[in-house]
Amino acid sequence: MSQLSGHVVIAPDKFRGSLSAAEVAAHVAAGLRAHAGREVVTVALPVADGGDGTVEAVVAAGFTRVETEVTGPAGDPVRAAYAWREAGAGERGPTAVVELAEASGLRRLPSEGEDVRFAPLTATTHGTGELIAHAVRRGARRIVLGLGGSASTDGGTGMMRALGVRFLDADGRELPPGGAALRDLEKIDISGLVAVDGVEFVIASDVDNPLLGPQGAAAVYGPQKGASPQEVDLLGRALARFAAVAAHTHGLVGAIEHDGVVRPMGVAAQPGAGAAGGTGFADLAFLRAEFRPGIDYLLDLLGFQERLDGARLVITGEGALDEQTLRGKAPAGVAAAAAKAGIPVVAVCGRCDLGEEELNAAGITAAYALTGIEPDPALCVSGAGPLLERLAREIADEHL
Repeated sequence: MSQLSGHVVIAPDKFRGSLSAAEVAAHVAAGLRAHAGREVVTVALPVADGGDGTVEAVVAAGFTRVETEVTGPAGDPVRAAYAWREAGAGERGPTAVVELAEASGLRRLPSEGEDVRFAPLTATTHGTGELIAHAVRRGARRIVLGLGGSASTDGGTGMMRALGVRFLDADGRELPPGGAALRDLEKIDISGLVAVDGVEFVIASDVDNPLLGPQGAAAVYGPQKGASPQEVDLLGRALARFAAVAAHTHGLVGAIEHDGVVRPMGVAAQPGAGAAGGTGFADLAFLRAEFRPGIDYLLDLLGFQERLDGARLVITGEGALDEQTLRGKAPAGVAAAAAKAGIPVVAVCGRCDLGEEELNAAGITAAYALTGIEPDPALCVSGAGPLLERLAREIADEHL
């Protein structure tokens, strides 16, 4: 085979429960080289959209992994990491990427066998705040917050406690951890907030839910964290109390109640305020964070456009290509960015629930699914690596 005229950029997200984004990229690259020849030049750039796996993806792209012990969502100590990059040209200082799921995610909850011990009323984001504090002490001037995979619906109050904020009841006592306790919130004391002046906070998330209401943090995501309908109602009212107290004591327009109906306003109504059990609200309200679509911001952070220079093909993908993919998930973001450079995009996935027209509308020329060559889903999960290499050989045949 003759020398190819350009390189192939391999920019997948993870295959949840099977392979990390870096592993997906490595298997695709191996399959291309094995079939098309050693002269195929590949550039691997694992990506993420701000959710679970974000730290791993940016570390694979050249950031440094920083580990420390923090508080898990159930209060137990866990080892968690964030990603670190020293200041580059034109940057004011180092950048830290903090992934909420690392410290406060569902995967950090205790389990018995395959049964996760959910704690919808008491789970905390305290460990995420400890990661942020660690990065601030280390000298970070920009902190990118990946919000996704949260085990908690505490409105980010656990995170803020770790940063020195106190949440008090009518008697001046500290509230216990978790979202349910916020129903008794009377005062928020920010006098002890760690010095974050000069630190830029960016929320990288694809979640656009407000804090409250039928599309809010408790109603939409509470059941995923083990909350019953009664607990969802309690958490919704507790978050409304949090927003109302924040509005009253700190000038944040959060929520108003009239005739028993809570109406979110201002920060509480902003898209993304409901991300990660309401952690987005605390980030926006207390850290003055800027909300950015997760995949778009992370592609900029990783220098994706620069990797496209001279490329002839982009391969992206994730575990399932479905309706959620079209709502700002990693493959759609990669395809949109590649389209601006006029470079064709194909995708690999575990399964594909999208039709050809939907794929093309998203900028994806074709999708190659593991289920297309292995109908047993269990084998697709356990043997994803070798199957991806087979799919990569098909891609080499048809596109290189």
